[in-house]
Amino acid sequence: MNGASSSYNMSIVDSYKSFMERNSDPRTENWWLMSGPGPLLTLLASYLYFCTSVGPRYMRDRKPYSLKNTIIWYNVSQILMSIFLVYEGLVSGWWSDYNYSCQPVDYSDDPKAHRMAAAVWWYFFAKIVELLDTVFFVLRKKNRQISFLHLYHHTMMPICAWIGTKFLPGGHGTLLGVINSFIHIIMYTYYLISGLGPQYQKYIWWKKHLTTMQLIQFVIIFYHNFSVMFCDCNYPKFINFLLSLNAGLFLYMFGNFYYRSYVKGVSKKVEAPNHAIANGKPAVANGTSMTNGIGPTIVANGKAKEC
Repeated sequence: MNGASSSYNMSIVDSYKSFMERNSDPRTENWWLMSGPGPLLTLLASYLYFCTSVGPRYMRDRKPYSLKNTIIWYNVSQILMSIFLVYEGLVSGWWSDYNYSCQPVDYSDDPKAHRMAAAVWWYFFAKIVELLDTVFFVLRKKNRQISFLHLYHHTMMPICAWIGTKFLPGGHGTLLGVINSFIHIIMYTYYLISGLGPQYQKYIWWKKHLTTMQLIQFVIIFYHNFSVMFCDCNYPKFINFLLSLNAGLFLYMFGNFYYRSYVKGVSKKVEAPNHAIANGKPAVANGTSMTNGIGPTIVANGKAKEC
């Protein structure tokens, strides 16, 4: 019995090694966190454990950290990284060379192909750094902001980026990174302005439009990958399916957030104006927000909350 079990385990290991050797891109295999899925999965498991268990318990009897200057510089670095990724994605292919209808991966040592592979790795690195968004929530005791959507987004994006870097560092799926990085330029600019202080809140009236842009992003990514599944293209259709499925899930979850925040929330405000008086205090309407922990103060469930 033990011999059969051992043989079965060896077969799984051999199949895994064979798959990795056959499908991995040799150009990226020695780059940081690219040796195998183990290091990334360990990092993400630690991230989830800290943000949902260890971190909140550590902060339970402690005052929240301010981290204002740290987060301001973090947002600046994220803006610069996103600009870099958009630029690299465009000059490495999407500005002129890539075909939007079907773009296979170039595994050669051509300088542009290698540059795109490096851009994909830097995108993966950016997704790892973005885990700090949730860490800042925990350290500032903004646990209500750590929703399922937030955790799903921050966990799945590094996994998708790792798969891209390991097996497909170029080609059709990389448009996702260019579009997502462009949205992040605007998103982290919003976070930066909102974290500078109350006097700057008048400059971020466009928060609703940021969410709209995120929704448009997922529509484009879904169409871009789903349409390739029905044509003859030398790009893995299984990856197109996964990217389409993930974009569809994000579209549903962000759409639900948009509805609750800007459609349902607005109707509640009409029914209960902000200046109405209840129990001697101004009554407020419910509201929600999704930022990286340094946004403006809004009202949620009758209590002031800093995003």
